[in-house]
Amino acid sequence: MSRIQTQFHQDTERTTADVDRRAFVRKALRGYEVKRDETKATFTDWQRARTAAAAVKREGVGHLDRYLVEFEEKFTARGGKVFWASNGNQARDYILNLAKERGVKSIVKSKAMTSEEIHLNDALEKQGYEVVESDLGEFIQQLKKEAPYHFVFPCMHLKRDEISALFQKELGTAPTDSPEELTQIARRFLRRQYLKADMGISGGNFLVADRGMISITENEGNARLTTAMPKIHVALVGIEKVLPRLEDLALFLPMLATAGTGQHLTCYNSMFGGPRQPGETDGPEEFHVVLLDNHRTRLLADAQQRDALGCIRCGACLNVCPIFKNIGGHAYGTTYQGPIGSVITPHFRGLQDWKHLSGASSLCGACTETCPVKIDIHHHLLHNRRNAVAEKPVWWEKIVWFGFVQAMTRPWMMRLGVKLAPWLQKLHPLVLGGRLDPVQNWTKSREFPEVSSQSFHDWWKNRNSKKP
Repeated sequence: MSRIQTQFHQDTERTTADVDRRAFVRKALRGYEVKRDETKATFTDWQRARTAAAAVKREGVGHLDRYLVEFEEKFTARGGKVFWASNGNQARDYILNLAKERGVKSIVKSKAMTSEEIHLNDALEKQGYEVVESDLGEFIQQLKKEAPYHFVFPCMHLKRDEISALFQKELGTAPTDSPEELTQIARRFLRRQYLKADMGISGGNFLVADRGMISITENEGNARLTTAMPKIHVALVGIEKVLPRLEDLALFLPMLATAGTGQHLTCYNSMFGGPRQPGETDGPEEFHVVLLDNHRTRLLADAQQRDALGCIRCGACLNVCPIFKNIGGHAYGTTYQGPIGSVITPHFRGLQDWKHLSGASSLCGACTETCPVKIDIHHHLLHNRRNAVAEKPVWWEKIVWFGFVQAMTRPWMMRLGVKLAPWLQKLHPLVLGGRLDPVQNWTKSREFPEVSSQSFHDWWKNRNSKKP
């Protein structure tokens, strides 16, 4: 077992033992599902909308060579600059060099999961730049020196008294349990950051190819301030975010809001097409778009799983996932959590090191059912498991599965197993616990059910024999 997998087991053991936190997260997500379903009902036909969205993303991802070039041509025609980054190192170096050349001292960032993916904040801070997250949830997590818990609701696991104590410690404010007051504390601090920032960094929800524009959707208005007030705007966007046409947003903006937060439409939906033009009164003097590959084309090359690139990062699959609700976002140990993260992370960061995420699934299919762009998520988890075994077979797993096949195809072995099970169970590490326990002493928090001494087949036979 690798160090990453060992850490995962340790983290999941710790988080699942925190019963109060699990209950808090489940309650929050239960409310989300109710609101989402209410909003879905206002679509004329939600299933047809999903089918249409999947087709648009399939077209965009299937023709990246054409649509990304079209985006670049339209964007650069208005004075913007595009940099193609094959990996995280190239993206970081470009932004660091740009900051150095322009004499940047202070940077403000709106939510950008791509920046989390390439650890951009760490790289900037090591070079002496002040970097402040402007999204409220991201700002709170930055103060806690933690990664986002959820890529839509970064601090959903925290209670208001914990946030108040954090602000009191880091910002020197008075304690309060009022959400409004907590928001105002962050707002007062962040407004000063906007005014002094030399560079604003954002992500991008969509790249609109035929207009050469970036679409950013948010609920706080922080992205607008982040992109408009500093002299330099840098957007770090994954290449898979491309949409062929502007009219596609008429479907994707309400769909993203519905699936992500249960809203009809997100509060702020902005389009950015270049730096400040002659005669315009606001906007950045420079606008750079960094198109990030970082192994996305490796996933694109997999014909069975490339539809995972259609993900619009709504977080809907996390919100319905029973595993996420119990182990929490941090236990995944990666930027993209939950079912979709378990699919794409092995492609982005290495199959053998991250194959355990695909195993951390009940395969209930709730993720696939809720995905607004119809990604076959739970089947992709099976694909990852299969590929991991084919790439690097584990000898003891081969023995176990060989034994399983023998037992399943030989009724006499099954009958013998039923007879011996009540005695063999007493020797099993799941029951005994201790260092051999493969699931970290599973029975510490629950009782293991006793194996029946009679099979259903025997019960049915005896039942029928007693009939007159």
